[in-house]
Amino acid sequence: MKQPIGYYVHHHGDGHRQRALALAASAQPGRIVLLGTGLAGRTGAVATVDLPNDRMTNTDAFDGVDGTASRPLAFHYAPLDHDGVRERMGLITRWIMENCPAMMVVDVSVEVAMLARLCSTRVAFVRLSGHRDDPAHLEAYRAASLLIAPFSQALDDKTLPAWIREKTVYCPGVTTHSGATSKPVSGRVLVVGGKGGAPQDGTLIAAAATATPDRQWRVIGPATPPKHCPKNLAFAGWIDDPLSEIAASDIVVGAAGDGLVNAVIAIGRPFICIPEARPFGEQVQKAKSLGEAQAAVVVELWPQVWEWARLFEQAQEIDLTCLMALGDSGGAAKLLATLDRSLQD
Repeated sequence: MKQPIGYYVHHHGDGHRQRALALAASAQPGRIVLLGTGLAGRTGAVATVDLPNDRMTNTDAFDGVDGTASRPLAFHYAPLDHDGVRERMGLITRWIMENCPAMMVVDVSVEVAMLARLCSTRVAFVRLSGHRDDPAHLEAYRAASLLIAPFSQALDDKTLPAWIREKTVYCPGVTTHSGATSKPVSGRVLVVGGKGGAPQDGTLIAAAATATPDRQWRVIGPATPPKHCPKNLAFAGWIDDPLSEIAASDIVVGAAGDGLVNAVIAIGRPFICIPEARPFGEQVQKAKSLGEAQAAVVVELWPQVWEWARLFEQAQEIDLTCLMALGDSGGAAKLLATLDRSLQD
């Protein structure tokens, strides 16, 4: 078998893991090895290297703040005297030394990308949306053999320097598409929350459902319980297969994270996008690009109750061909082929 490809999976949110699993599903068994924190029991038969937690607290929260007064410009997160960081960097280095991977896909961490490069290993760096022109990102981009954008070129930041665009391979559709083919339930509104931000506000959702009694609302992902829950609202909690839920819905409401955006594109459902605050303006930039492509209805903040009826009308007027043109049903296989070609250069 060919040399393995290591895939570093960041623990903030779930989109990184989903992309890694999609790539692994397109490869020979054992070709892709996932390295990350909290992967145990969440990767099926895909091999993993479990890494100690590098968070500053014992909770699942991660704000990227390392508590240091200063750090090299090439780093974002480099806490001092942190046993978890020491152990995880040691394990990554040991895995590279013992397995001689053909490449490390880093999704995402500037520090891991630099570590892999220092270990004489090619790096494919996953480049997310937003304005990432700080020194640390730019140096990681330079260190990488290629950059992977897990979205359509039409959704990219138009202000990017040319050298970054030229080094980027656009790979939309890298998602664990389960082949969900459910017909949408007329009038069903699906609100989707992820792991990367705060829980959804159940009280605001309940108020929206109360104001639109002709719609059946369903919420998946973390959410706070409302004081009063109308009959047309159900909270399903965390769902391992959100694609099936999306396929069964008439309209999807959610943020602009890559995981949800790629899933909505793959299934093809009208989308009301409410971007959340993220470092480097990641979701704001992605939502703006979706709006410019006429692929989603974009609102900056959670709408007032009287706005929902109009937003639903606008969503159902979306030309879904504009939305689905931003995806690629063979995205994972094409990404794997791209990685293999880059290894021959």
